[in-house]
Amino acid sequence: MVRVFQPENPLIVQSDRSVLAEVASPRFGTVRDLLGRFAELEKSPEHIHTYRITPLSLWNAAASGLTAEAVVATLVAFGKYELPQNVRRDIVELMSRYGRLRLTKDDDRLLLTADDEATLARVAGHRSVLPLVRRRIDARSLELPPAMRGPIKQALIRLGYPAEDLAGYTDGEALDIRLRAATAGDDAPLSLRPYQREAVDAFHAGGTARGGSGVIVLPCGAGKTLVGMGVMEAVGSSALILTPSTVAVRQWIDELLDKTTLSRADIGEYSGQRKEIRPVTLSTYQTMTYRRRAGGDFPHLAVFDQRQWGLIVYDEVHLLPAPVFRATADIQARRRLGLTATLVREDGRADDVFSLIGPKKYDAPWRDLEAAGWIAAANCTEIRVALPDEERLAYALADDGERFALASRNPAKLDVLERLLRAHQADSVLVIGHYIDQLETAASRFHIDLITGATPVRARTALYARLRRGEIRRLIVSKVGNFSVDLPDVSVAVQLSGTFGSRQEEAQRLGRILRPKRDGGPAHFYTLVSRETCEQDYAAHRQLFLTEQGYRYQILYGHEVPASAGAEPGRGVGP
Repeated sequence: MVRVFQPENPLIVQSDRSVLAEVASPRFGTVRDLLGRFAELEKSPEHIHTYRITPLSLWNAAASGLTAEAVVATLVAFGKYELPQNVRRDIVELMSRYGRLRLTKDDDRLLLTADDEATLARVAGHRSVLPLVRRRIDARSLELPPAMRGPIKQALIRLGYPAEDLAGYTDGEALDIRLRAATAGDDAPLSLRPYQREAVDAFHAGGTARGGSGVIVLPCGAGKTLVGMGVMEAVGSSALILTPSTVAVRQWIDELLDKTTLSRADIGEYSGQRKEIRPVTLSTYQTMTYRRRAGGDFPHLAVFDQRQWGLIVYDEVHLLPAPVFRATADIQARRRLGLTATLVREDGRADDVFSLIGPKKYDAPWRDLEAAGWIAAANCTEIRVALPDEERLAYALADDGERFALASRNPAKLDVLERLLRAHQADSVLVIGHYIDQLETAASRFHIDLITGATPVRARTALYARLRRGEIRRLIVSKVGNFSVDLPDVSVAVQLSGTFGSRQEEAQRLGRILRPKRDGGPAHFYTLVSRETCEQDYAAHRQLFLTEQGYRYQILYGHEVPASAGAEPGRGVGP
């Protein structure tokens, strides 16, 4: 019997591959996590969330082992209406394309093989593929120069036929690295959490052929660095680790010394201050993309060839700059691990992450880890702050390019910040912002230390350490604090301003405070936005990623934030 209408179900799947999800449905929480495996969240207002099923979302799902039948079954089981026939067929067709073309190795030859003649014929004659081909072997296979392994994958994914890379990887220089039985000062054995072990196994599954390249997606605070070290142990070879900052490099070094059998002599720092090449070498994206003059060469990209690396680790892979993509295209025979809290890229180059670093191998829903106690629960609040009268006039008269900056720098935000600091006077608070003058004003007004890009690395590290030890309870940071800052006991983050509608920045900033708290309490994440301005519109887009993970934002107005010490914002306060 044909099912026509199931009113209790939360999904409406439309013929344009958009999916509407009814938030109030009792089944929404379950289907949200399932949707996240094969669809992308586009909009998340109060009652109806909009997802879109895209080719890339389906190819990532296929690469992680999800079948078209499972995707269709989810949409059928949770749909209010019959699944449109074209959507069903699109899912089956698109997911079948992943792996229909395969890259393999035959002695020293790199081969592109197809399941059928028609597929190979469709792509082989395209102008983006022809220059990459050495010769046609037969109707189902081509030979390519080994150096074209990266470019061919980029070309094929843009044609809609992502190749499965089964050409294997070089072993690199052997390195004896093991996780310690216990960390320094801790008698308890060190072991990977169940989801961390699953992530390592998912990356390494298939050994030389299928295992060895891909992206692990875990929330900040869930131990991505430890997963990276688990992969290093499984691979057992020299490794180059690229990170967003020198502070992150130093934190990786500390973690490697604390949690692995490596000695300091095994670890090199390749940064602006040091140029050490050792069995495990750590550098930054900024160092890799440095050049002496505009349009010149990138001299430090030579690090990719200075040892026989068996593994390249890209920390915060969603930040990977274009020159590193180009270098990565040339080293496809080396294993590659991407670590990130979000695959969202603001530049639209997610297909390059898929083709050059590898597909998504593992993705743990944030709320699942929160329910298990691995990361802290988080209360997210957007506080809408009215512009003062004189600022409202300036905003109205400004052009579009100036309005966002005027809204972001709203001076009334500092009055709300003062109330939040009083309300959380017993907590450790991190204040984050984009505009240095705004942060300097806040630092001066509230007598709080400030870290910006101009702060020396040694001074930054010292301030972070003091915050961890509880010697200071307040710290203001610019966007340099978005990434790879280990602050386990900070329980409150206040976002004064951000980068337009950056979803990845929102995820990273919340991640600064998600490590479990000693008292078991929740984290608090406040975003201050200027009411009835473009900043409020951008804030709605920033929140998309966290909404996808199951977080909901409470909305308050600035005057609703209590001024009394110890009061909890949003409770017992009139409109």
